Amino acid sequence: MIKPKTVKVSLPDDAACIESLSVLSGFRADFYDCLTSRGDALFELTDALLCADGPVKSLVDPTLTAEHRRGHGALYDGLNRGRFDVDRLRVSLAGLPVPRTGDGRIVLAVDVSPWLRSDAPTSAERLFCHVYGRAKSASQFIPGWPYSFVVALESGRTSWTSILDAIRLGPADDTTAVTADQLRSVVERLITAGHWADGDPDILIVMDAGYDVTRLAYVLADLPLEVLGRIRSDRVLRLPKPARTPGTNGRPPKHGPEFALAKPATWPESAHTTTTETGRYGTATARSWDRVHPRLTHRTCWLDHDGELPVIEGTLIRLKFDHLPGDRHPDPVWLWSSATGATAPDIDRWWRSYLRRFDLEHTFRLFKQTLGWTRPKTRTPEAADRWTWIVVAAHTQLRLARPLVEDLRRPWEKPAAPGRLTPARVRRGFRNIRPATTLPAGAPKPGKPGPGRPPGSKNRRPATRYDVGKTVKRDLTMAYHQDRRG
Repeated sequence: MIKPKTVKVSLPDDAACIESLSVLSGFRADFYDCLTSRGDALFELTDALLCADGPVKSLVDPTLTAEHRRGHGALYDGLNRGRFDVDRLRVSLAGLPVPRTGDGRIVLAVDVSPWLRSDAPTSAERLFCHVYGRAKSASQFIPGWPYSFVVALESGRTSWTSILDAIRLGPADDTTAVTADQLRSVVERLITAGHWADGDPDILIVMDAGYDVTRLAYVLADLPLEVLGRIRSDRVLRLPKPARTPGTNGRPPKHGPEFALAKPATWPESAHTTTTETGRYGTATARSWDRVHPRLTHRTCWLDHDGELPVIEGTLIRLKFDHLPGDRHPDPVWLWSSATGATAPDIDRWWRSYLRRFDLEHTFRLFKQTLGWTRPKTRTPEAADRWTWIVVAAHTQLRLARPLVEDLRRPWEKPAAPGRLTPARVRRGFRNIRPATTLPAGAPKPGKPGPGRPPGSKNRRPATRYDVGKTVKRDLTMAYHQDRRG
């Protein structure tokens, strides 16, 4: 095996680089302490993932690097039998520097990315994952493990995000309830770490379509945050109820007139209209309406709600661009924010923050195409969780090493501006700064491989096969709930 050549790079001795190296070394030490079993094997696997040349195409590829001093058996043993203190790792991630916008606000994004396992009938807890563009641009449902990620977004065009949490959605999980608990835990950890205090701007959470944004706004109303999400263009919302005139008899209305997103005739005069010239999309026109809310019913996540359903008012935004790259004419985007009484600068800040949500797609692409997140053919979901957290820890170290790495560009690549290296190019130079960081993993002990299965013997214990999809249903029917409320 030809060992890769290591280039000795002298790190700058300025205060910023010394601080970055200290933060990186501290996180590496904390990450090693989170590995409560098979820690040396899992830590060296993470280093090998960071120092491998090119994309990871199989699970054993990192074992061929010089940073992985153990055999491939230790790798499988660590993934299958190792143990993580995940709660401690989450606290460590929340304690790292968090990116902020120009006004000092923290912007979080939440999204689900699937680890597709259509060829793994012996793997438990698989769900049907909604996937786009795999068959003539049509959507499909493919078995796999969906993971929900929460990241902190940076301002401006970038491919970097700060991952704060990851959780696998199981067959018995309610997506809205799990997302609400996940966001609550992340925000509480950020507050405990001192990233938010009284008087600071509220934390903004952005999400794409597919989430019940009004339900999340209702459940998380006690936290200092705003919820912004895209809604479908065929929704029908409600305007605020009109003022009651004197002498009117009967029960006062709870909702105002309908606001059909697909019917401009139902749109009243907008509260604010802003136009912004952009470099990639032409003129961006945003119209907003205040105190627009959906009409809730006792269905889906509101089925178990006792008493009268609330009226959750917010700000509705219609965002329209002139064109997309490639001279495509986009459809308007509808956004809903949990905040009311917004000003024109708030509208611009919201839709710009929503566009930054797509930086998370760059992170998913790096995970799958470069770091090999979905490459292993692990059988158990517990092993998949361990590998996912290894990839998260590797990505975090790349982010912390960004100010320290020198650009080792290929001859055909354009030079990158200072501080503008992509995660893949930072990974290219991570091997050179690794010796200057903390190396807590111990040397491997001498040993020899086990005998394995005797030749000619057959496996008389076939693996259990599992069904795909949700396995838990509601104990009570909708008719029972309606009778109980009536």
